[in-house]
Amino acid sequence: MSSMIPDEVVPEALAGERLDRVVALVWECSRAEAARLVDEQKVAVNGVPAAARSRRMATGDRITLSEAPAVGQPALKPDPSVEIEVVYADQQVIVVNKPADLVVHPGSGHATGTLVNGLLARFPEIAEVGAPERPGIIHRLDRGTSGLLMVARTSDGYEALTAALGRREVHRGYIALVAGMPADDRGVIDAPVGRSTRHPIKMAVAADGRPARTHYRVTARMPVSAESSDEAVSHDTACLELELETGRTHQIRVHLAAIGHPVLGDYLYGGPTVFGMSRPALHARRLAFNHPGTGEQLHFEAELPEDLTRLYRLLRR
Repeated sequence: MSSMIPDEVVPEALAGERLDRVVALVWECSRAEAARLVDEQKVAVNGVPAAARSRRMATGDRITLSEAPAVGQPALKPDPSVEIEVVYADQQVIVVNKPADLVVHPGSGHATGTLVNGLLARFPEIAEVGAPERPGIIHRLDRGTSGLLMVARTSDGYEALTAALGRREVHRGYIALVAGMPADDRGVIDAPVGRSTRHPIKMAVAADGRPARTHYRVTARMPVSAESSDEAVSHDTACLELELETGRTHQIRVHLAAIGHPVLGDYLYGGPTVFGMSRPALHARRLAFNHPGTGEQLHFEAELPEDLTRLYRLLRR
């Protein structure tokens, strides 16, 4: 790999550090920019293009760049004003109960005020964990979805939890209030999910999408009352418990809409208007996984937030 950019030799002080961190420190660029260069195979270690950002460097390793990194990109800023309900925290992992209407990490249209900005104020060490643009984040919840989310506090914890998620060893249980009443009390929705070809921000069931499986169980059937004039919705509804076997973007919302039972308040996927609700009636209620350090199985549960509790009571009348 030829380059006009001077090679750099890893000093003893940076031995054991991740490649993307070393590139960011030596060339004074952001972690996100360093990660991009590695991902695009524009970083070589000892003459061989590097395949992984997380590769640990040794004293004397020679790093070569084929493209000068862009500098001056703003780093993610801690924001102590973002309120975070920490359900559990130890030296390797954090579990939070995310409120609805909070974006998980910065992105298009949401540069600040996210869960990650709040986490950085309370746990600054996660800045060096995982992907630079979403430090510490193992899995995500949509902006309008409330509930449990796990975050890694160390690089070792991040790698272990990410691998466990890939092996489907992380159990995630949800509660959803949906339009209509499914014919069966329980079932499995097995349909690939991919980017919609008609709408830039929507996902859809697509033959060329990624495999996706959602298990559901009906826990309550709530027929509309003809006598009441102040019902939350004007048709039958149901409460479902759901378990993700895979974790695709918008998976539950897409799958439930595909079987004709969209989540109440989920306007993007055809969910009906709901009295007093400004977000999809979806909550990540349960989370279970093996601790990345001890192997102990951890179980967490977050009760329905006030808005969903109020809606459920209206529907049950």
